Amino acid sequence: MKYALICSLLVSLLFGTGLPVASAQADVTHHFGFKKSVGGQLPSINEEGFKDIIDKNGAIFLADPSRKELFLTFDNGYENGYTAPILDTLKAKKVPAIFFVTGHYIKDQPELLKRMAAEGHLIGNHSWSHPDMTTISDAQIREELEKVKSATAQVTGQSKMEYLRPPRGIFSERTLRVTRTLGYTNVFWSVAYKDWDVNDQHGADYAYQKVVSQLHPGAVILLHSVSKDNAAALGAIIDEARRQGYEFKSLDEMKPEQPRPQS
Repeated sequence: MKYALICSLLVSLLFGTGLPVASAQADVTHHFGFKKSVGGQLPSINEEGFKDIIDKNGAIFLADPSRKELFLTFDNGYENGYTAPILDTLKAKKVPAIFFVTGHYIKDQPELLKRMAAEGHLIGNHSWSHPDMTTISDAQIREELEKVKSATAQVTGQSKMEYLRPPRGIFSERTLRVTRTLGYTNVFWSVAYKDWDVNDQHGADYAYQKVVSQLHPGAVILLHSVSKDNAAALGAIIDEARRQGYEFKSLDEMKPEQPRPQS
């Protein structure tokens, strides 16, 4: 009898009041991950448990798989001396990129921020203080993003900021929805490797192999600018990708009318 009463109360709380179920589902925390590309095959998020909310909220994981196009993205949480060489390589190779920056980066490296904008690269939002956005309120999310957008505009004169990379790749349906209403497209990735640990670098050839082995049509490549290996390997990665027939494009060239890949 007690068991039945408890069950009845739980059902009433969850369903009878119209509360918590949808809300609880919207707040389920996800850590972005994917099945990597092997031999040019498309990567997949089918088994990760969040593909539906990625699609529903217009987030980017993969571009048009029928086009041999690549999208180069960098996360810039802090400066480690390699962004300038990365920009040198991009300029020499005539390759566009997007740099996702934090509040710390904006305050610490205004000249590099100006250079990114001056050389035609996009600047994306990586939040002001790099929090787990699933743990903060809608209003706090708005403040985190607005501070980055405003500070970037003050430094570069560019007010446009339409792309967001969730800190640490942590998100929920709520954070995707809220940030989308603020005008952002969440940008995840389909090529990545453990490059962020500055004390665990393995050389340019290692970085080259890790990236080139994952290349596939429509790839969104995530690299961390703090990596010495990435800076050293970037030119060779670009050359090899072009040798394979790929073109590097800006995220602004990823047309919204492109069909969503069934990955």
